[in-house]
Amino acid sequence: MSEGLASLTRMSHLDSRPSTRLEKSAYLEHLERESLRFRDVLAAADSGLPVPSCPAWMAGDLLWHLAGVQHFWSWVVSTRPDDAEGYDEPKRPDTPEDVLAFFDTASAALQAALASAEPTDPCWTWSDDKTVGFVMRRQALEAAIHRIDAEQAAGVDVTEIDARLATDGVDEVLDVMYGGCPPWGDFSPLPHYIRVDVRDTDTSVWVQLGRFSGTDPKDEVRYEEDDIHVVADPGVEPDAVIEGSASVLLARLWRRGDGADIHLAGDMGIVDHFRTAIHHPID
Repeated sequence: MSEGLASLTRMSHLDSRPSTRLEKSAYLEHLERESLRFRDVLAAADSGLPVPSCPAWMAGDLLWHLAGVQHFWSWVVSTRPDDAEGYDEPKRPDTPEDVLAFFDTASAALQAALASAEPTDPCWTWSDDKTVGFVMRRQALEAAIHRIDAEQAAGVDVTEIDARLATDGVDEVLDVMYGGCPPWGDFSPLPHYIRVDVRDTDTSVWVQLGRFSGTDPKDEVRYEEDDIHVVADPGVEPDAVIEGSASVLLARLWRRGDGADIHLAGDMGIVDHFRTAIHHPID
């Protein structure tokens, strides 16, 4: 292992993964702030502007997307259904002004629904985590990432995501978005680890490399591909370290930034395996 990598290695904590989760009030504050910034940027932009990070979308599509997402989750938290089958998909309004008004209503409804609930309350989600807390976390981060999309589409300066929220987002995107394993598949771990160091909050997320295999029962497609799982500190030296500020790391993992300020150390072959495992796009 290189001297640079050795100097980045920290003490092991074998008991459990440290939590990056925020308090309810913090998630709600971030959701409100990020949603408002998203809304204001797109209200002042041409709805026909392309969204660089989502090539199939124009700015108007981005606005409608987040409006629909927030409308859906306000319905879930308010009605507590057993699944999503009873949801009535709203019809997209004809004018940009009406889409903006729909967003305002949906966003206010989501914030009100979450404010009246507790993180531990049971709630349907597409995740293994069936609590309102999952929705609070996911929607604060959803709004933050799409706020970046809005700023990039409008051609304005992209503002940093709050460091604590972005740190939680690094954990979430690696653990839930890239590292989740469906019940019809299996994760076969390899003895290789990457440590993701979040510089400004002195937080580390450990990732174990492996292989995913399984056949999706919906379309009977067989998958055999590189994969990752977020794990507790394994008590060994990492094969590689990825280090950067929280906002830069999160934006890069969501493909919303170039990651120019991210530092890599260790086995670059392991880093390439990691890159392959997170290559598939997420919106």
